[in-house]
Amino acid sequence: MTFRVEVTERAIGDLRHLYGAIAARHVPVVARWFNGLEAKVATLAHHHGRGLPVPEDANLRQLLYGRRPHVYRIIYGIDEGRRIVHVLHIRHGARAAMTGED
Repeated sequence: MTFRVEVTERAIGDLRHLYGAIAARHVPVVARWFNGLEAKVATLAHHHGRGLPVPEDANLRQLLYGRRPHVYRIIYGIDEGRRIVHVLHIRHGARAAMTGED
């Protein structure tokens, strides 16, 4: 069953920040990084249940993207009734755990 994948404004802001930070250090790889992340997010349309529960909130799931030390968490929620995956955050794996303010 195919789900629609929606990326929240917050996650888009996360992407902009991460893209800028990576581009500032590694211009040659930033486009490849972004394209790979975009492809990983797109897989949620057909495989939305494959991510692991997020330790901070059992109602959310996460996919990991990248290799250590450059691992990013794609944090998302699933609306089964409406068949929508909401991508909520994209965070570097080394960041502190999410809080209620995130």
